[in-house]
Amino acid sequence: MDFDPDLEGKDRNFVTALARGLEILRCFRRGDMTLTNSDFSERTGLPKATISRLTHTLCELDYLVADSRVGTYRLSAGVLRLGFSRLAAMEMRDRAKHEMHALRMDGPNPFITVALGEQHRTEVIYLATESSTEEVTLQMRVGSRLPLFHSAMGKAILAVTPEERCEQIFGFARMDGAEVEADARKQYKEAVSEYAAKGYCSGYGSWRSDVNGIAVPVHSLSDGRVYGLNVGGPSYRVKPKQLETVYAERLLKVAEAISINE
Repeated sequence: MDFDPDLEGKDRNFVTALARGLEILRCFRRGDMTLTNSDFSERTGLPKATISRLTHTLCELDYLVADSRVGTYRLSAGVLRLGFSRLAAMEMRDRAKHEMHALRMDGPNPFITVALGEQHRTEVIYLATESSTEEVTLQMRVGSRLPLFHSAMGKAILAVTPEERCEQIFGFARMDGAEVEADARKQYKEAVSEYAAKGYCSGYGSWRSDVNGIAVPVHSLSDGRVYGLNVGGPSYRVKPKQLETVYAERLLKVAEAISINE
C-alpha cells in the first residue's frame, strides 16, 4: 500500500477512504488494460470486501468501468479527463516547448533528448519532451516516469526542494523499507552538494546504465512549484564531457528564460 496506514491516527484531517480510492486507481501499471478485485487486493493489501466497495464507488463516479461478465475493471475516460485537465493547466509546459525545441535543435549532438518533469512521490513524471531526431533506444514520452533519487532530473528537483517537503518525500521512500529511505537521504545530500558546486545535477548511468544526462531545476514564479529540465541521451552517443562543457550553460539559460517569461 502506498499511503502510510498510520496517518489516520496521526492526522485527524487525513481521509483514509479517499486515500484508498486513489490507491485503487494507482494500481494500474503500464500494460494493464483490466484488473480484478483480486488484483487490487493483492497490490494494495486491502481486504476484498473493502476493495469491492471501493471499485463500486469508483464505477459510480465514472473513474472505473466494470465488465460484469468477467469481473474486471478498466480505467474510464473520467481518469483521462483529470489527467488532461492537469496538463492543460500546465502553462509551464506550453511555455517550455519552444525553448526546449531550440535547445535540442541548436546543439551539436542530434542524439540529445530534452525533457521537462515534475516530482510525484518518489518519481518524476515527464510533462513535455523534445526527442532526438536519430533512431535511438531511449524513447521518453509525456507520462514517462523516472526514479526521483537516481535520475539527474529528480536530483535537480530535490536539490532546491524545501526541507519540510523533502521530509514528506522521504516518508514515501520509507514505505518501501528503511534501506530505501537511507539511500534516498544519501542521494539527496549528494544532489544538494553537486548542485551547489556546479549549478546542475548529473546522472551518468545512475538511472539506466546506458543513459547519461544532466538537469537543472526550473522555478515557477506564480505558484512556487519546482520542475526539472534535463538534456541527455544514450551513453554511447552522449558523453559527460560534452554535456558539461557544451550543454550545461545552455540548459541553465533555458531554465532561467522559462522562469522569467512566466
